Amino acid sequence: MEFDYIIAGAGSGGCALASRLADLCPDATIALVEAGPHTEHNLFVNMPVGVAAAVPFRMKTNYGYETTPQPGLAGRRGYQPRGRGFGGSSAINAMIYTRGHPLDYDEWAQLGCEGWSWQDVLPYFRRAEGNERGANAWHGADGPLTVSDLRFRNPFSHRFLKAAIEAGFTPNDDFNGPVQEGVGFYQVTQRDGRRCSVARAYVYDRAQPNLTTIADAAVLRVTFDGRRATGIEVARDGRIERLTARAEVVLAAGAFNSPQLLMCSGIGPGAHLQSLGVPVLYDAPEVGRNLIDHIDFTLNKRVWSSETTGFSLRGFAKMVPAFFTFMREGRGMLTSNVAEAGGFIKSRPGLDRPDLQLHFCTAIVDDHNRHMHWGHGYSLHVCVLRPASRGTVTLASPDARVAPVIDPQFLSDPRDLDLLVEGAKLARRIVEAPSLASAGGKELYTKPGQTDAELREVIARRADTIYHPVATCRMGGDARSVVDPQLRVRGVEGLRVVDASVMPTLIGGNTNAPTVMVGERAAEFIAAARRAQPAAVLGVAA
Repeated sequence: MEFDYIIAGAGSGGCALASRLADLCPDATIALVEAGPHTEHNLFVNMPVGVAAAVPFRMKTNYGYETTPQPGLAGRRGYQPRGRGFGGSSAINAMIYTRGHPLDYDEWAQLGCEGWSWQDVLPYFRRAEGNERGANAWHGADGPLTVSDLRFRNPFSHRFLKAAIEAGFTPNDDFNGPVQEGVGFYQVTQRDGRRCSVARAYVYDRAQPNLTTIADAAVLRVTFDGRRATGIEVARDGRIERLTARAEVVLAAGAFNSPQLLMCSGIGPGAHLQSLGVPVLYDAPEVGRNLIDHIDFTLNKRVWSSETTGFSLRGFAKMVPAFFTFMREGRGMLTSNVAEAGGFIKSRPGLDRPDLQLHFCTAIVDDHNRHMHWGHGYSLHVCVLRPASRGTVTLASPDARVAPVIDPQFLSDPRDLDLLVEGAKLARRIVEAPSLASAGGKELYTKPGQTDAELREVIARRADTIYHPVATCRMGGDARSVVDPQLRVRGVEGLRVVDASVMPTLIGGNTNAPTVMVGERAAEFIAAARRAQPAAVLGVAA
């Protein structure tokens, strides 16, 4: 099969890129290829509270990766759920819509990523966004990605906000407006009370005759003629097939799988590739390096109230009518994303932006919800927004169907642990404020009055990712960066990377919306190259 453009990976970057490129280049044929299934009619994807089941378990829509043992986490293996299927991680995430802080993007520009400052990227955020509150200088209302207020807000989320204000934090009803700092309810990527994954927004609800979607096709490697990308090899229906790209190949497989595919194709650290018998096409030492992820710690508390979500006879009795309300009206408790409220706070005065993020969950979320508890409770998460620790992604096998080796090196930089301790103490201030303390209950793994040394021990035993890996195909203006500021892979031709792996640093917030922005931005780069050189070699990196 032959196309003009082949996009490997139908996650947030890939779906946004494919659809927008189909709009910009109506004469071009585009293939969007995904290892996982279509998710259009998957109930656990479309029903927002299904996130509670989608994240904990490895399944058709979740790779369910594990890390190497982490010394900073008391030798534990971390858990890394990643979306597998159309929509990628936007099909299994908590639907929180945040962009990070404007200064994060200005730092990208300062690091040599020309054209990626806040003023450069804001128009693409607005273009992608269909915010139900309407358009203003910060928001768009006509974009394909629906952003809405939650239709259901648990009473304990209101308790959390009152407690946070009692603890001295400022209320904020728009984390993507003029000021990020404060506490409030998150806006979510939902439409009519149902998940609006990026596949729903850009692919399923937009008929485009020049866009072909191919599901259940695992990409094995990029094919080359010399150093020019010519297509991909995929495993589908028990056989190996080759798809040809006349113009460009784009990898959009995410922060773990895009560097894996580059390395399986011969682009990466030469000695590592040779050790696995992969012929080296281009020695690119930084492929798979610079892995950054948000390290997160949770205060879990059991309470004797069925207002929170949990396993109990009373809870089960509420589920049946709630299901029918959801199916009929798209309303009720099943439209909850569980992590309804939270905020962005500073560990100390004088910082130029928040360095900690809170997620308040109306359930006991223990070990990514893999450890279930009978009864009711809540969880208050705190994560380090700009961790100093750096990890790696390497190959376990030359076969891209084998999970890569993921080593985030969590808490390897002591500054991250110091900051997480401070974050845990600020979270405790909220839990001990009257509006939450009055609900009573018992903490599961922490206790009031813990010393810093005791907090460090419990953090090592309990902390893990909150699902925002980036930077393994770092963008930059320097020769060592994996992709240039137009996302072209250095050292080869006709190949780009378009997903969270290109981010040079981790932004201060959830990463789904920024990844969509990267896809929107990339579509214009590719369309401009097509207009400039319609019959010549496209996508050449300097």
